[in-house]
Amino acid sequence: MDQIKIGQFISECRKSKNMTQAQLAEKLNITDRAISKWETGKGMPDSSIMLELCNELSITVNELLSGERISMNDYTKKMEENLLEFKKSDEEKNIMLLQLEIVIGVISTVVFLGAITFANLFVQDRTYIAIIGISSFIIFLIGISFALKIEAVAGYYECRKCHYKYVPTYKDIYWAIHLGRSRYLKCPHCNQKSWNKKVISK
Repeated sequence: MDQIKIGQFISECRKSKNMTQAQLAEKLNITDRAISKWETGKGMPDSSIMLELCNELSITVNELLSGERISMNDYTKKMEENLLEFKKSDEEKNIMLLQLEIVIGVISTVVFLGAITFANLFVQDRTYIAIIGISSFIIFLIGISFALKIEAVAGYYECRKCHYKYVPTYKDIYWAIHLGRSRYLKCPHCNQKSWNKKVISK
């Protein structure tokens, strides 16, 4: 998705409506800084305000994402292209989140084991050893909990029985037995428990 092109299109549409960045921002209940960010290609409108933005600029979401006015002949083709682009972008985001999950998990584990090793080798006082152990364990739990939260929202789990793809609750993820990227979960579609595999997209 060409953010520069989309930004220029937003700018052109805004100017054709004789609106300043501040006026458009006021109508959308956001800052004019956000409008400037879009128009310079440094960001994209959030999906929650896309429809409202399109209404203010008298364009369609399809035209917004294409960064140009679309004739009726090209409308379906452009819509398909934009949907594919969105899917690709979503998959890339999920891959990055799952990589971040691994990094957080590794760092949390290294900090915990490093602190325990340090306390046992270099600290004589048992009180300090206990404090270091408890503190490092809390850091470990926070890190792992955060990593699991990422895993719950990045991508989907596919049921081994019925192949239904879904996003489980954080609680289900937290307590499920796992082997790598597979977790023993109950499918909300067929209500069967099986080893559900993590997948990036539907």
